[in-house]
Amino acid sequence: MNDAQMRFQLREEVLSQLDMTRDVEDEEVNKAIERQIHLAAKEHYISLQERNAIRKEIFNSLRRLDILQEILEDKEITEIMVNGPQDIFVEKRGRLYPWASTFVTKERLEDVIQQIVAGCNRIVNEANPIVDARLPDGSRVNVVMAPVALNGPIITIRKFPEKPLTMEKLVEIGSLTEEAAQVMRKLVESKYNIFISGGTGAGKTTFLNVLSSCIPGDERIITIEDSAELQLLGVANLVRLEARNANVEGKNRISVRDLIKTALRMRPDRIILGEVRDGAAVDLISAFNTGHDGSISTGHGNSTKDMLGRLETLFLMGLELPLVAVRKQIASAVDIMVHLGRLRDKSRRVLEISEVVETESGPEISVLYEFKETGEKEGKVMGSLIRTQQKLKNRDKLERAGITIDEI
Repeated sequence: MNDAQMRFQLREEVLSQLDMTRDVEDEEVNKAIERQIHLAAKEHYISLQERNAIRKEIFNSLRRLDILQEILEDKEITEIMVNGPQDIFVEKRGRLYPWASTFVTKERLEDVIQQIVAGCNRIVNEANPIVDARLPDGSRVNVVMAPVALNGPIITIRKFPEKPLTMEKLVEIGSLTEEAAQVMRKLVESKYNIFISGGTGAGKTTFLNVLSSCIPGDERIITIEDSAELQLLGVANLVRLEARNANVEGKNRISVRDLIKTALRMRPDRIILGEVRDGAAVDLISAFNTGHDGSISTGHGNSTKDMLGRLETLFLMGLELPLVAVRKQIASAVDIMVHLGRLRDKSRRVLEISEVVETESGPEISVLYEFKETGEKEGKVMGSLIRTQQKLKNRDKLERAGITIDEI
């Protein structure tokens, strides 16, 4: 009997001893595990280090998320990719590495998936093989199962730091300059509508959390997400809304569009939409244009200009209007666009801060800050955000808030 077989047999023997028809305490589980390890040690030598590893592994498989638990507890790991029961990869410091441990069976991986999705009241099965979920700590989870996934159940977990990043930390790690940080603080305080764009893994949600920390504490904020993952701190009057998928009968779905319409009746000072990806752009732009200044959202785009074009497309997905009217709505709604990206050294940077200027032909981008690369040192890209010759044209909100930006 090899090591993997011994551990599997130990787990099955522990499971057979526990009465799973009632709530079993962790202490009782640990005692059962210790008892079986003690019996196994009479037949095979098991060192103290191996005992501890086996005890933890079996406990995690019974009460936690099996081998994923150890990965989740590693603070250096930021992303987990499970490509079936035998292939697991993790991201550390922006680079991908294979993980040594694997799931014993495909069925055990499926059990873990059901445990995850049940924790946030979601359903995943052959009829509904794709689902977004989250872990208790807020980590984002995406699951894809058969018949869509051909090489076994797929899990992708985006972990979030225990301590959310602050504006000061972004300046410290070089993602943002002190000057640009001060400007963004003033723009948030003055209730400019801000849209954050970037590719997958560029840090859009993280930056949205950072901007949200600049919102005055006496305002009422409503967050709307497809799958809740925002971490807003220091907000007393906070309402968090999450979309709901349809049930097994295909009914009772509550979309992001439904939540935006509901939020408008809840007396929000600001609405924060985690990500706009469909016709919800119509309701978001309408909210921006109906007195809910200071709202923030994110979207996938390759640049600020590309994001503007994509917003037009998303708007038209939800409502058929002449393109001229759509562009006018967007130009009136969005004040500032921030574009984020990952450089070749895997670092996340703010690449552009721009103002959306309304013209007769539609919205145009006026770049206020732009990332300029100055070289490379020890594999790290050097450079920073440089202020351009363009100046902020729309200063009405700054003036109404009694804030000046010229001295920065």
